[in-house]
Amino acid sequence: MNNTERKVGTVSRGIRCPIIRQGDDLASIVSDSVLEAAQSEGFSLRDRDVISVTESIVARSQGNYATVNDIATDVKAKLGGETIGVIFPILSRNRFAICLKGIAMGAKKVVLMLSYPSDEVGNALITWDQVDEAGINPYSDVLTLADYRRLFGENKHEFTGIDYVAYYQNIIEEAGAEAEIIFANQAKTILNYTDCVLNCDIHTRARTKRILKAAGAKVVCGLDDILTSSVNGSGYNAKYGLLGSNKSTEDTIKLFPKECKDLVLDIQEKILKATGKHVEVMVYGDGAFKDPQGKIWELADPVVSPAFTDGLIGTPSELKLKYLADNDYKELSGEALKKAISEAIKAKDADLVGNMASQGTTPRQLTDLIGSLCDLTSGSGDKGTPVVLVQGYFDNYTS
Repeated sequence: MNNTERKVGTVSRGIRCPIIRQGDDLASIVSDSVLEAAQSEGFSLRDRDVISVTESIVARSQGNYATVNDIATDVKAKLGGETIGVIFPILSRNRFAICLKGIAMGAKKVVLMLSYPSDEVGNALITWDQVDEAGINPYSDVLTLADYRRLFGENKHEFTGIDYVAYYQNIIEEAGAEAEIIFANQAKTILNYTDCVLNCDIHTRARTKRILKAAGAKVVCGLDDILTSSVNGSGYNAKYGLLGSNKSTEDTIKLFPKECKDLVLDIQEKILKATGKHVEVMVYGDGAFKDPQGKIWELADPVVSPAFTDGLIGTPSELKLKYLADNDYKELSGEALKKAISEAIKAKDADLVGNMASQGTTPRQLTDLIGSLCDLTSGSGDKGTPVVLVQGYFDNYTS
């Protein structure tokens, strides 16, 4: 590359790939797809480019699937098969409904305890305005289904048009179990109904388990404790269980990918051999961003990235250009300002904690930031780009 200044910063490209099936050589397919895209679009790979692979095609290539019968078998074995408290699930057809079907098949009765006014990731059952108008305290008040209907009636989800209360009740009953639904935000409330509890929250699961055990629950499992090993030859996830799973068919789920560090290292090695460039590679699922309209926090997976190469460990170490321009170098302009800021960037400490010149930058994990960019680039629908190439992410003003 010549020494002229680059005029483009970070670029994110969706990369088209073949449809992935179980047993496919994913490392070769991903590497070849990136190299073919570079050739056809006329760009070249550079050191520290990031190749990101969506978790769904990783799990698909691994054949990491399970059926509702497999879920039912494991739930029954671990929670006794009688009355089970199922608490704090998210409201999702894709993420939880099929899991609930399997759970209910493994129990005689399900006491479903929903948090309100919304679930953990922001899907609303009701609005805060409705709560205020009803004069109830969501931190302490426990509502029965009759209470909920009397106070709030039927509430359909803003985006899906589904009344999740009725939807989840029907799933439980159609699976052959009795359903009782309550609304509460204190985990230990469920112990008034049963001492065998399956907590379905994602990011708060460790605290919920601790509270339930301290309050005397006989059995406490999280979704991360179900299908941690194979049941009747099923797929599994030793670390996350059912967390991060998606509906595949009416009776099967695709689990979060199993251990895949070898995959990212293999892709990195293949690109190095083909181009001489040292790229970083990661597997990503949901991004970690929040929708201001629907109030939904996107991250329904347990982590944004279950596997990544070592160059993606850590957080960005960046200076805020406008802070430097408005404060330290406010007397300068033009080339003199550019030179001063460039020197400040070159001289910056690796650790900028507490440095005012870094305020307003984003101190989040690199994999959370890049994974969010990739999730927005690939989308969740029909773009057909399950691989994303991010170039220039580690560039700065001096590059």
